Amino acid sequence: MNKDLFARYDVAAPRYTSYPTVPYWSDEAFAPETWLQHVKNAFLTDPQISLYIHLPFCERLCTYCGCNKHITKNHALEHPYIDAVLKEWRMYRSTLPAKPVLRELHLGGGTPTFFDPENLRYLLENILKDVEVPENHDFGFEAHPWSTTEAHLKTLYELGFRRISIGVQDFDEDLMKLVNRSQTVASVERCTGQARATGYESVNFDLIFGLPQQTPAHIRTDAQYVAKLRPDRIAFYSYAHVPWLKRSQCAYSEADLPTGAAKRQLYETGRRWFDSIGYEEIGMDHFALTHDPLFQALRKETLHRNFMGYTPYKTSLMIGLGASSIGDSWDAYAQNEKTVADYQRVVNEGRLPIFRGHRLDAEDRRIRRHILNLMTRFSTTWAPEEAGDEILTAALARLEPLVADGLVQLKPFRVEVTDEGRNFLRNICMAFDTHYWRKQPQGKLFSQAV
Repeated sequence: MNKDLFARYDVAAPRYTSYPTVPYWSDEAFAPETWLQHVKNAFLTDPQISLYIHLPFCERLCTYCGCNKHITKNHALEHPYIDAVLKEWRMYRSTLPAKPVLRELHLGGGTPTFFDPENLRYLLENILKDVEVPENHDFGFEAHPWSTTEAHLKTLYELGFRRISIGVQDFDEDLMKLVNRSQTVASVERCTGQARATGYESVNFDLIFGLPQQTPAHIRTDAQYVAKLRPDRIAFYSYAHVPWLKRSQCAYSEADLPTGAAKRQLYETGRRWFDSIGYEEIGMDHFALTHDPLFQALRKETLHRNFMGYTPYKTSLMIGLGASSIGDSWDAYAQNEKTVADYQRVVNEGRLPIFRGHRLDAEDRRIRRHILNLMTRFSTTWAPEEAGDEILTAALARLEPLVADGLVQLKPFRVEVTDEGRNFLRNICMAFDTHYWRKQPQGKLFSQAV
């Protein structure tokens, strides 16, 4: 990578899992009734839904983690939490005028495999009995290799799951100890082998670059294990250092964190290795083998990105269940209470546990389309009559330095990201982010872009 370009664009920037990004959501008092009306309207347009269930419990705190989690070894908490999730689901189900078509289901965490397999069966059977499952569906879950048992794999497979995302992070066991993660190479190999033997069709490895004391040698070793185990997908995430939000990240010295060009070298090392062993780059930070549905969706220009990440399917309605989960009706977002205690209290009072949201106006929806296109297709287009639009004109003006640096190309009614520009995708999207430019952050808010 050109070091001058890196220095110029290594700024704090959103990750664009949504637009507007969560810090710019406008309605802190988003009424549950308002959200349910958006849900109903989206469903009447298209009865296909995506469902995300947040299972936040972890037995141990991984100090690098930026997810919403609840650390405990008390497994008696499983039943009350599941009961609350099912109560929340019934509130949604009573709003929908017919059985939804469940196109996509994802269990995230926390550690979903913290839960006993039979408890997961109870949760999911009570949800699946109220939906139609089409032949082409995508059910997946996040798996900690240490806690995921053969019983977990078989139970979820019987319920229709065919995709597993294994939280590898790095294969070096000393690095894992440094960030307080219980994991071994043997546990990853066992989990991967058992998933394949059970019949899972898509195995993803989550890997992180930028961990404390991580070097290019670690990344090369990771790539060698990838070549050996051949996951169908790789999510190669940048470690987001946000200690002002996640105090656990203060557990190690910042002097041990690779930053700037040293951190970017880790990514470039990984990307070159993945390319050399047959993986194609998918959107931002993701790679897939050519048989995988993500690559096929990229080729067909049907790739989608939502709060669950990259997906081959797009639905107008995504419902989030559980503490901190986010729902998306395409014209509105809503987020649940963040802590387990607050979430369960509100649900058990018979109320939908929404604590904030945002209604997208026409401008938001236009910008969202452009950012989503850039994130999934590396290009975006507009109609000739939009050419004089004030918002679009401002975005194109902000892109001029990136055009000069060879990161994007401007064509009639079209923006295309160059191969070099893919390294700066967050910066390119930020040019369209009207909320950001109207109210730029005064303090620390986002992680570094590259």
